[in-house]
Amino acid sequence: MPPPSESTDPPIFKLPDPGVFRAVFDAYPDALLLVDAAGWVSTGNALASKMLGYSLAELADLNVDDLVPDSLRQHHAAHRLSYATRPVARPMGLLNDLLAKRKDGTEVAVEIALSPLQDHSLPLVVVAIRDVGAYPRVIQAQQRARYSEQLARLGRLAVDSRDNQQLLDQVPDIAAEALHVDEACVSLLDSSHAELRVLSSIGVLTQIPVGTLPPHQSVSLTSYVLSLGEPVIVDDFSTESRFPVSASTLQAGLVSGMAVPIFDRGRAIGTLSVGAHRHKRFGPDEVHFLESLANLLAASLQRAHSEDALNHAQRLESVGQLTGGIAHDFNNLLTVIQGNLQVLQELPTLAHDEQVQQLVAAATRASKRGAELTSKLLAFSRRQVLKPVSVDVSGLLHSLADLLRRTLDQRIRIEVQVPALPLSVLADPGQLESALLNIAINARDAMPDGGSLVFSAAAGAATRAQVRRGLDDGAAADEGFVTLAVTDTGTGMPDAVKARAFEPFFTTKEAGRGTGLGLSAVYGFAQQSHGAVVIDSALGVGTTVTLHIPKPLNRELPAADPGQTLRVPEPGPEPEREPGREPLFEGLRVLLVEDDAEVRKVAHTFLESMGCHVTPAASAEQALPLLQNGAEFELLLSDIALGVGLRGTELASHAQQLKPALAVLLMSGFSADLLDADRDGPPSWELLGKPFTRQELGQAVARAVAARRQ
Repeated sequence: MPPPSESTDPPIFKLPDPGVFRAVFDAYPDALLLVDAAGWVSTGNALASKMLGYSLAELADLNVDDLVPDSLRQHHAAHRLSYATRPVARPMGLLNDLLAKRKDGTEVAVEIALSPLQDHSLPLVVVAIRDVGAYPRVIQAQQRARYSEQLARLGRLAVDSRDNQQLLDQVPDIAAEALHVDEACVSLLDSSHAELRVLSSIGVLTQIPVGTLPPHQSVSLTSYVLSLGEPVIVDDFSTESRFPVSASTLQAGLVSGMAVPIFDRGRAIGTLSVGAHRHKRFGPDEVHFLESLANLLAASLQRAHSEDALNHAQRLESVGQLTGGIAHDFNNLLTVIQGNLQVLQELPTLAHDEQVQQLVAAATRASKRGAELTSKLLAFSRRQVLKPVSVDVSGLLHSLADLLRRTLDQRIRIEVQVPALPLSVLADPGQLESALLNIAINARDAMPDGGSLVFSAAAGAATRAQVRRGLDDGAAADEGFVTLAVTDTGTGMPDAVKARAFEPFFTTKEAGRGTGLGLSAVYGFAQQSHGAVVIDSALGVGTTVTLHIPKPLNRELPAADPGQTLRVPEPGPEPEREPGREPLFEGLRVLLVEDDAEVRKVAHTFLESMGCHVTPAASAEQALPLLQNGAEFELLLSDIALGVGLRGTELASHAQQLKPALAVLLMSGFSADLLDADRDGPPSWELLGKPFTRQELGQAVARAVAARRQ
């Protein structure tokens, strides 16, 4: 035999069993179809069956045109015929926006690679199909698009709706739909910031009534988030160690969860939490979405709250302007009534008539009550005359508590809680005491069966930002504040009553038991004192009314309109007088200017009874010629509001230019006029509010004359 030699022929390659080809076909990571030149599918792999929704047997009876959306079928058929004339390999990524139609009619975005087998004597093309949505970057983009869509959904609702509860009800649905979770819950702190309350929820939490405490499985996570002030992700409740997880959490089937805080002006006021009954790997995108949802909710709630507060403030301001005007006219009427009653009371022919004196006294008391109501109206409208000084808080509260212990129901226990260090506020002491007394009276009425009434004070218990939200625009931003709180254990107020508590004439008391002006006067006093007042109340728990009053400063209070405060006049020496009588001014020449004839008559009578020589005038235009004609007047007594023409302040300026030695006393039933005159006029001008008694008029005349002489 010849020796063996190396062969140059190619080795004979034996095809493996067809089952091996099927195994390789099915193991390929993309969906595969074998398609002939006419577009008919010969077979496909398992991934193709899963992606397109057809069984392998069904695929073998289809044309690839059946797998193309109807709108693209004609174009695809033409492209397929063109490709059949010159089949070439085409990798994935060359064509964009390719779509495949599933058996159920839905569409899926795909990438397609074509591998012709003609070079291998097979009239077939291998079609590799890849679901674009399976790409991690595509999945992430789709998730982000879904999150943006859901945020836009809440944004549209926030724009269209003014119902906070409607917004709150939508948030859990939006969170669950976007994140594909089973549970979602919005919880907010109550008004006392002591407890979390469920405001809306889905899943297991939907069985919990709105306003109640969340279940224990939610409390632990939400409480932890509130204390931390940042998002928390729980991958597995069964292995969680940062906070206690109750058995009920695991029994409910919650496996994973996430919660983010809801902020209001930098302070965490609640949480938005989600939970899943499976392992759910939450990441930065999910946290960012939930935070965005919580921030949008918080902004919507803040906007609604701000709109309510603005509407409430505008309503109170409108009522304040109205009541201020009414008070002005009413004070003129009271001046006439009180003045004539005083004259009547002192008539010699009636001095010893007991029945007449009783009637006059009753009428006088009624007119004084009218003056007190007017004073409260002016307090609410921030038009009262305040004389702020440094007030010792501890002394004031203890003195008031002693008074109330003697006058209130003995079943009401009164306590005073003040710090050991001295604490002072800058306020009108009489008006501050009146404000606290009004609050205490309301507290008494809320405790018909007795209870506890606590007066407390603290420095720096509220931030300046918190107080400034209740301040007038003209208030200083750098003032420090002291909080004065009055707490009772009474019946408390529902939200509807609390929202209207500061409105004048609003009362829940029985007819004849209240005017509805107590808290409105407190509101006006706090505002005009450059502070604020806040009510915190709950039915069956009690009420706390807190005043925020500025601390004394080594500088003058900033002027604001309205809200200025009058200087405290330094009374000069007064003429000799009889004990208990008004001062006498024999021969004092007075020019009296008052447009109301009845008020002018009362003032004329009072001045003449004090020995003055009075020249009356109904307007500034009548008074000026008298001054220009050389009459030797020593005092100008003028109303500020004189109807059409010059005001009393303008008349006083002209008068002192003509007669520099002339004393000026201005009067008004509208405190805003007095505030303006005090701000704009010289210190020598004296001011007198209506209504006034003869004694009060005499004392004001004495101060005016003494100030001018000095």
